[in-house]
Amino acid sequence: MAQLKDYSIPELIHLLGSRYRDYRQRADMTQKEVAERAGLSVVTVYKFESGAANNLSLGTFLLLLKAVGWIDALDELMPELPPSPYLLKDNDRKVQRIRHRREKVINSKVKL
Repeated sequence: MAQLKDYSIPELIHLLGSRYRDYRQRADMTQKEVAERAGLSVVTVYKFESGAANNLSLGTFLLLLKAVGWIDALDELMPELPPSPYLLKDNDRKVQRIRHRREKVINSKVKL
């Protein structure tokens, strides 16, 4: 199997929908049951599983994961990171945003 980074977005959506179908079936649920539990339409579930849901929102995806009992898998996808010493200011407070110095263009040469 190719690495996921090599897939296009439509291919990834299709792959994710196909995997979700397997999760739903292993939970012994119909598309209708998932739709009712998630508060979505059966068409939305069908489109997601068939790879036709190109504009599925993150919120809808989370509702679908909750419906089949896999919402805790998000911890594997994006685990909480340990504190980084590179993101602490001098007063031990966490950096709120990253700013880069602006470059000034003088006589077609870049100076900092």
